[in-house]
Amino acid sequence: MIHFVFRSRRLRRRHRPYGGQREAVQLSPVIVTLLIGGLAFSTPREIAFSRLLPAAPALAAALWPVLPTVLLGAFCLLIMIGLSFVYSDLGTPYTAAAIIAVTLAAAYASHLRLQREETLFQVRLVADAAQKVLLRPLPHRIQDVDIESLYLAAQEQARIGGDFYEVADTPYGVRLLIGDVRGKGLSAVGAASAVINCFRENAYDQPDLRGLIQRLQVTLARYSEAVPADDQSEHFATALLAEIPYGSGQIRILNCGHPPPVFVRSGEIHVLEPTLPSTPLNLAALLGDHYHVDTVAFVQGDQMLLYTDGVTETRDRAGEFFPLPDWMRRQGPASPRELLDRLHGDLLRYGGGRLDDDIAALAVRCRQTLSQES
Repeated sequence: MIHFVFRSRRLRRRHRPYGGQREAVQLSPVIVTLLIGGLAFSTPREIAFSRLLPAAPALAAALWPVLPTVLLGAFCLLIMIGLSFVYSDLGTPYTAAAIIAVTLAAAYASHLRLQREETLFQVRLVADAAQKVLLRPLPHRIQDVDIESLYLAAQEQARIGGDFYEVADTPYGVRLLIGDVRGKGLSAVGAASAVINCFRENAYDQPDLRGLIQRLQVTLARYSEAVPADDQSEHFATALLAEIPYGSGQIRILNCGHPPPVFVRSGEIHVLEPTLPSTPLNLAALLGDHYHVDTVAFVQGDQMLLYTDGVTETRDRAGEFFPLPDWMRRQGPASPRELLDRLHGDLLRYGGGRLDDDIAALAVRCRQTLSQES
């Protein structure tokens, strides 16, 4: 029966996530059965440990498929019958009836659990597919620019959210987008998807970052008009556009209300606050159509971290925010991947193993002086 249980679980593991349970947990119904049976045989009948046998199939319902659960109930029933030959006055008919009733109920509960797990698995497949479309894997290198990404969901089972990023290799240089839709649920995901798709289409055609951000503004405004009125106030987003023209040794940044990037040059840390504020997406009607592009040098060895506010708003137990600039100063030389891996681990430790908000980040490094492809 044990062999059958493991074989069944191995077959089902391809289709249902069991959370990496240890073998000891998987075998716990058998252990409980043997423990109760051993105590029932070795202790005086007045203690009547045999009355606990129905607990074993009840436990199996939470861990095993239907057939192994029924087989364990039958095994418990055989133990009870064996005990009746040793102790004739244990109330065997009542305990046996309880074992049968609990086993039938456990088998049905196991069936329902497997159905829910199958449904959840299918939902996760859809969410994973949506995640790959919304936040598709980025190239690790474009021209002479190294690029790495990080996405962390605040909820453990979440797959997608309102944070987004994208990169495009355009005729005007390497263009990057990172942003955060203010809102939750499917409406925030839809708004993020609309912005990303607009960027993917227009990044190659708009020669200026101001023209590109205006296209993003129009797209998010149109999306907001298509949703129920009580959700429209949630559909604005902070966003940051960056452009690294080939051969210029510069990077252009248009920051629309987004957290400022952290810039690293020769071990020195600079927080690139915008010279003038630009209007967040879908707020142009309220705040005006104001966009300003800052230009800074970006040469060999320079590195920049773009991130959403989930990074700097991560709190420790004392309620203190994550000190990102100070953390960057302590890192020393690191590749973009190493930097994001360290950030991932330190954020989880700083937040006590949990996150209060979704997190997205891009680490960008100039390998050498950029040159236009021939």
